[in-house]
Amino acid sequence: MSTRTQVMGIVNVTPDSFSDGGQWFERDVAIAHGRHLLAQGADILDIGGESTRPGAARVSQEEELDRVLPVVRALAGDAEVISVDTMRAEVARQAVAAGATIINDVSGGKADPAIAHVAVDTGARLVLSHWRGHSDVMASLTRYGDVVREVRAELAEQVEAALAVGVRRDQIIVDPGLGFAKDAAANWELLARLDYLQDLGYPVLVGASRKRFLGELLARHGTESLPTFRDRATAAISALVARAGAWAVRVHDVPSSVDAVRVAEAVRAANVARTQQHQEAPQ
Repeated sequence: MSTRTQVMGIVNVTPDSFSDGGQWFERDVAIAHGRHLLAQGADILDIGGESTRPGAARVSQEEELDRVLPVVRALAGDAEVISVDTMRAEVARQAVAAGATIINDVSGGKADPAIAHVAVDTGARLVLSHWRGHSDVMASLTRYGDVVREVRAELAEQVEAALAVGVRRDQIIVDPGLGFAKDAAANWELLARLDYLQDLGYPVLVGASRKRFLGELLARHGTESLPTFRDRATAAISALVARAGAWAVRVHDVPSSVDAVRVAEAVRAANVARTQQHQEAPQ
């Protein structure tokens, strides 16, 4: 896989996503959407069957499996990499058996600790997101003294818990969990100090796409912009974090972030070439 920042396209097989309102809930439509994202340049497809929007109620495991597995099976032959967005070990296990190679757990192993054992048993990569509680309570868990230091420390604890049961270091990816038990100011601080999270020594996934803090930033006359109007701001973040060396960006609108990553890569390459010229110049 390329060393440039990867673009992870989101396939929400849910009726209540904050970002697309169930637009891709029907199975055939979700599969077609995934293929469309691949045609637009997505490197990874992240398929999920449970909304994690603020206040969302959990669905049953059976319902989540019914939503996710057929889509994973159908797209596994088309995509180079399939990620399953789940907090449940059994959903992760069955999704990997169906073709997923990444488990993207927004709870970072806290909602169902057995999910780390699935990574051990299957060899799938495991995304551990910073998390303090489920969607129905996370708005009450946003107090931090120093958000960057605390998120880093709590992520380090989640990583150590995964390592302790046998997950290999090279399987682990970390995610600051933007929007999960964090207000807008906390999200911006985390983005500004991505290097501090990278110092943990693991690839970093950034999921800012269409989130509320962007709606607040782009508000007009006191009204937040709608989720689908936040894609240009999302692409700006994709360029910034790609320039900072993020492993991947998780986005709804793939083309704008593919272009943003290409811009960041061109700037990086120009800097590398300039440094090499200086090093090779006669002294």
